[in-house]
Amino acid sequence: MAQAVQDLPAPRAGAMAMPRPAVPKSIVPLWGLPIVGVVIAGMIAAIASNQLWALDFYHVVGGALWTAIDLFVGLIVGPIMGSMSVPARIEFSSRFMPKMALLMPTLVTMTLGAGWQLARHLGNLEAGYAQHGWLVASYVVVGVMTVIALGLLEPANIAVLFELRKPQPDGEVIAKLMKRFIYTAGITGIMQVATLIIMTKIASS
Repeated sequence: MAQAVQDLPAPRAGAMAMPRPAVPKSIVPLWGLPIVGVVIAGMIAAIASNQLWALDFYHVVGGALWTAIDLFVGLIVGPIMGSMSVPARIEFSSRFMPKMALLMPTLVTMTLGAGWQLARHLGNLEAGYAQHGWLVASYVVVGVMTVIALGLLEPANIAVLFELRKPQPDGEVIAKLMKRFIYTAGITGIMQVATLIIMTKIASS
């Protein structure tokens, strides 16, 4: 995917002159769309059939991957990127962000869709459920995480991809957007820990 360094026009104000990295032709990797379609179709089938095992599988797997990736990006990838040069960050972002643009919305959809149906299936949505208060607390935490993931993290991801597709990407803009992406991933990762505490409390009661 690497390409020869080519001369670029004079940068606009605030832009950083640097070789343009190789950027995918599409905002998201098209080869991943069929995989996402199969995963979402499987989740819809699990909800329609109301099968406990299938619902549990989608909810647990989606939630576990969402938590692990948020923690990994926020606590591991973030500090590493902070020590990289701007050109290196741009090169990394051009390969990393397109995959995240597909992966994270898919995991959020799996976790929330299967989790809600699972709670209905088990009768946990009823006010008389013994752990109803803890369940409501988990809804609040997950709701905030969803707003952050889809309202802040994903737009920052998409904005980076559009910036990278410009003839001369602005390194400062990309650095700011990546910082927002890393910070929001870290925040949601920490909130995921709170969700794990709540859910293990519910499961053990």
